[in-house]
Amino acid sequence: MAGAIIENMSTRKLCIVGGILLVLQVIAFLVGGLIAPSPTTAVPYMSVKCIDVRKNHHKTKWLMPWGTNHCKKLRDFDEAVSRQIEANDIVFAVHIPLPSKEMSPWFQFMLFIMQLDIAFKMDNDLKENAEITLDVSLAYRDDMFDDWEEIAHAIEIRKLKCTFGSPKTVESEGRHYDCDFLPFMEIGSVAHKYYLINIRLPVNDRKGINVGIGEIKDIRLVGIHQNGGFTKVWFAMKTFLTPSILIIMVWYWRRITLMTRAPVLLEKVIFALGISMTFINIPVEWFSIGFDWTWMLLFGDIRQGIFYAMLLSFWIIFCGEHMMDQNERNRLSGYWKQVGPIAVGSFCLFVFDMCERGVQLKNPFYSIWTTEVGTELAMAFIIVAGICLCLYFLFLCFMVFQVFRNISGKQSSLPAMSKARRLHYEGLIFRFKFMMLITLACAAMTVIFFIVSQVTEGHWKWGDITIQVNSAFFTGIYGMWNLYVFALMFLYAPSHKNYGEDQSNGDLGVNSGEELQLTTTITHVDGPTEVYKLARKEAQE
Repeated sequence: MAGAIIENMSTRKLCIVGGILLVLQVIAFLVGGLIAPSPTTAVPYMSVKCIDVRKNHHKTKWLMPWGTNHCKKLRDFDEAVSRQIEANDIVFAVHIPLPSKEMSPWFQFMLFIMQLDIAFKMDNDLKENAEITLDVSLAYRDDMFDDWEEIAHAIEIRKLKCTFGSPKTVESEGRHYDCDFLPFMEIGSVAHKYYLINIRLPVNDRKGINVGIGEIKDIRLVGIHQNGGFTKVWFAMKTFLTPSILIIMVWYWRRITLMTRAPVLLEKVIFALGISMTFINIPVEWFSIGFDWTWMLLFGDIRQGIFYAMLLSFWIIFCGEHMMDQNERNRLSGYWKQVGPIAVGSFCLFVFDMCERGVQLKNPFYSIWTTEVGTELAMAFIIVAGICLCLYFLFLCFMVFQVFRNISGKQSSLPAMSKARRLHYEGLIFRFKFMMLITLACAAMTVIFFIVSQVTEGHWKWGDITIQVNSAFFTGIYGMWNLYVFALMFLYAPSHKNYGEDQSNGDLGVNSGEELQLTTTITHVDGPTEVYKLARKEAQE
């Protein structure tokens, strides 16, 4: 009776395959830890206070903080008061990058957060739940002598969340509030060499715009972008892994189609998992080096969401197809209770991503967290997705427990067999349980390495060797899931060996009663593995 490769491969060959996969896994971590630099770099920028002397600011004019055509600058706001310069005539200018540097498409994205330096003053105190209105513009150019071209312009409102650690008395005047960082801008490509940000704080006493926001001394920005060296390593991994998964996927499906029976649900799901992994691997990011594709971040999120939804669905179906219950399996509709939460959770996260990064395709200054309605909507989507995830894991844990209990119960019939036959089925059950444990280990490693990367420093140093922990997390986990999918399609592909034909019952010391007990009773049940057939027959009985 033919089964899967995992059941017909000798223990020695299986150990060799496992050893090779383990070595590749270690290499994936080392590539990120030793070769790649840190995934991202944070660059602080201090805005320069420029004077816009144009009447009513009718025409667009870009104010440069430095360079040959730099703006007329202010040292501080005391100078503005002494020179009778109004707040509406002051522009905070930030040039990206810093002098004598250039941006590069290898940086992939730019994320900016804002920090306001607000001083306490008795006659200009910061009101509770104050909001600041920003008139912001973004421009680019690829040569220091070209004119600036506008990318985006928007008027945004941000809530100020600040605390003051001292009593609000005259003696405390001049001390700064401790304010939270504000989301400022996110752009999904870095297609140009130079960027310019102009920020205005329009004041309108009648409409209450920028009134009661305290005395703003400076505006600081922190720009975060992906490191070019990490991008090259990441692209190289994707380019290497894409044909690997694609080849094993084609080979796996060819083996399935060569069989006389139709593919069962489990085989279809494994193939679908391979397709979703290939979808993530295809290195379309190479095109972002030559094209201004700002939607790449959103596209990457969608690809990851499809893969993880498929992976979670596979785990449920893999366990369900090996349960010895009375339910009719081998059809997707039989798993609607378990797959339903995955679909709902994935849809909620997709809507949340579209509300955030989807809108940022038109307005990079937009953030869903800046308004009460947006914050409540975002939290609602995240909470629903979290509830669905909890329900999913409860279902999964229950199904894993059921599978292990049922298969362990079936082992009670093994002692009555001959030694060879008993060892054969004990080996099958052990390999099935081992695959389940490997699955749990992969999921646990993902969570563990994510936590470690968040709570530790960005790198570890041992003597002269520096290990980039965050880079190792990204490349290691990415490589791990590729190896996991590769191993699934390889080990669960139909074997060309035929256990029942290659070895006679006499060689195994099996009598007719034993053969009837665990072999002939399941020959009419189609499936990818003997453990699968055993489970399906048990359910039928």
